[in-house]
Amino acid sequence: MKKIFAAITAVLALMAVSCQKELLDTVPTGAISTSVVWTKASLARNAVTGVYNEFYTLYTAATGGNGDSWRNMFEGYSSVMDIDKNWREHYLVIYGAGTPSSSDVANMFKFYYTIVFRANDVIAHIDAVPDMDAAEKSRLKSEALFLRAFAYYNLNVLWGGVPLYTDYISDSKKATAPRSSESEVWEQIIDDLTVCIDNPNLPDRYSAGAAEYGRVTKGAAYTLRGIVYQWQEKWAAALDDFKKVEDCGYTLFSGDWADLLHPQNEQCSEMIFAIQCEAQEAMGNIRGRSFGNRDTGGSGWNNYLPNPAYVQSFENADGSPFRWTDIIPEWNDMKPEARSVFFLRDGMTADEIQKMTEYGADMSKYLTGGNEARIKRAYDNRDPRLKKSVITPYSTYTGSISNVERTLTLRWPYRKDTASPWDIRTDTNSMFYYLWRKYVPVGNECTTAWLYEQDIILFRYAEVLLRRAECLNELGRTEEAVTLVNQVRKRAGAVTLNNASYPATAVSGQDNMRERIRNEFYWELGGEDSMYFNELRWGTWKDRKFRDGTMESAALSTNGLMQIWGSLTYNWVYNGDYVRYWPIPAKEREMNPSLTQNPGWKD
Repeated sequence: MKKIFAAITAVLALMAVSCQKELLDTVPTGAISTSVVWTKASLARNAVTGVYNEFYTLYTAATGGNGDSWRNMFEGYSSVMDIDKNWREHYLVIYGAGTPSSSDVANMFKFYYTIVFRANDVIAHIDAVPDMDAAEKSRLKSEALFLRAFAYYNLNVLWGGVPLYTDYISDSKKATAPRSSESEVWEQIIDDLTVCIDNPNLPDRYSAGAAEYGRVTKGAAYTLRGIVYQWQEKWAAALDDFKKVEDCGYTLFSGDWADLLHPQNEQCSEMIFAIQCEAQEAMGNIRGRSFGNRDTGGSGWNNYLPNPAYVQSFENADGSPFRWTDIIPEWNDMKPEARSVFFLRDGMTADEIQKMTEYGADMSKYLTGGNEARIKRAYDNRDPRLKKSVITPYSTYTGSISNVERTLTLRWPYRKDTASPWDIRTDTNSMFYYLWRKYVPVGNECTTAWLYEQDIILFRYAEVLLRRAECLNELGRTEEAVTLVNQVRKRAGAVTLNNASYPATAVSGQDNMRERIRNEFYWELGGEDSMYFNELRWGTWKDRKFRDGTMESAALSTNGLMQIWGSLTYNWVYNGDYVRYWPIPAKEREMNPSLTQNPGWKD
C-alpha cells in the first residue's frame, strides 16, 4: 500500500473515544463495541490507522470547499507569512478578536485530544488481540505512543500545560483531569518517546516504496524527543538525539533544492515523518491550493502570502545582508505608495500610468525602457532559496490553465493570463503580493489544486541538522555548528560560512552564530509550519510578528499583510503578552470545571 492513511474505513467509527463533537463529548451512534475491535488483528490494525487518519481532519482538503485544514497552518501565526484579507478572521489569536469561545481554537484543542484518546485506546487494548504476534503489537503500541506524544507536544506549546490522560477512558464524564504543568507534560512526552526509542520492534526508518512507509519510526521519535529537550534547554540531550537521527540512516536530499517539496521526491532519505497525501477527495495537500495562485492546478487560491520582511531577510549571494538602498538609494526616504513605481511593468499604458499616479506612485522615477530590469536586480544574486521558495516580481511560473501548461510572469499591473502577455492571475489582482513556490504544483503536476498528492512534511533531515547546530552552538562548540550549517547551505547552493573568499560569511562568535542559525531556519524551512513554534521557543515571536520589517531602520511600527513595496492591507494586533498562550476553549471548561483558564483570557 503506497499510503498507509488511505485505509479509511467504517472501522474508524468504532473508536469509542472518537470525540466527534467536543473532547470526549459523545460516542458515535452505531459504533462497533471496542471489545469487538480487539478480538481480531485486521480490526485492530484499522484502529491504529484510525489514529493516523485524524491528521486528515485539519491537514487535508475536500474539493467541495469544506476542508478545514488551513486552520492548522501554524506558519500563518509566524512572521514568515500573512493571510489573505478574507481569511484573517480564522487567526483570531493574533488578529485581535479571539476569545475562548472561538471555534477555531476549540477545533484545534479537540483535534489533538482526539489523537490522544484514540492512541490511548490502542495502547490499552492491543495486547489483547489474539491473532497478532507480540512483535507487531509492540510496534503498533509504540506508534500510538509517538502519536500521543506528538499531540501533547502541540498542546503544550500552544496552551502551556494541559490535562494529561494516559489511560483509556470509556466514560466521557470521567475526563475531568486538571491541568498538569508544562514541565509535567514535557516529561510525559519524553517518557512516551523513550519507550518508542527503546523498542527493538520499531524500525529506524522505512525505505522508499516500502509497504509500511509513512508509519512512525525511531528517527521520528528521536527527532521529536530532541525538540522537546530543546524546549527545556537540555542542549546535550537534544544533541545526542539529533545525532541518532543520522545514525538511523536519514540524509540530505542530493538533488535540486527546488525539487524537494514535490511528489517525485516525497519519500527521499531526507523525509523523516510526513502526512501521506493522495490525489483523492479529502486526502489532498491543501497547501497546493492555498499557497498557489489562480493559474495553479486549474485554479488555486493565494490564501497565504510571504511577508516582505521575510523576503528581504534572504542575504546576498556573497553572504552579506540585503539592503534595498543598495538597489534603490532613495528607498527609505519614500512612502510605500511612492515606492510602487519601482515594481511597475515596462510599457505602461496611459490608463495604467494615470491609475498608479492616483495611487501615489512617484512616476518621475519610472524607467520607460528598463523598469523591470531594475527591480529584478533586487532578487538576483541572493541566497538561491529565495527564488526557489517565492515567486518574485518578473520571475516566471509554469502554471496550468484548462490542463494546458503555460509559462506565466508575475507583473504589475496585471493584464491577462489567457493570452499574451501571460501574467500570473491571483485572487488579489488589485494588490501586488509575493507568492509561494513551496508546496505549489508546477504545470500539470496537479490538475486539481484541491487534490495535490505531495506529502505534508512534519520533520525532515535538514531541520535536524540545523537543530544539531543550534545545540552545539549553545554548548559553546561553535566551530562544529558551522560545519553542520554548511551542509545545509552547500546543498542549497549558498556560499558556506567562514568562506575566505566571502568576508561577510565570517562567524564572529557564539552570539553571531546564534543569529545565523536562526536565519537558516527561516531560509530553509519558511512556509513548512516550523517557524511559529521556533519563534515562540526563541522568545522572538512578538518582535518578529508585529514589527514592520519593510524599512531598514529599527523603528517599531505595525506589521501585517502588505504589498511588496510595504503598503499595509491590514495590520496584526498585539493585545498583550497573554496571547503567547491560546485560551482554553470555553466548551471544554464547561464540561470539565477543573480546567483553569490561561491568564488574560476571559470567557
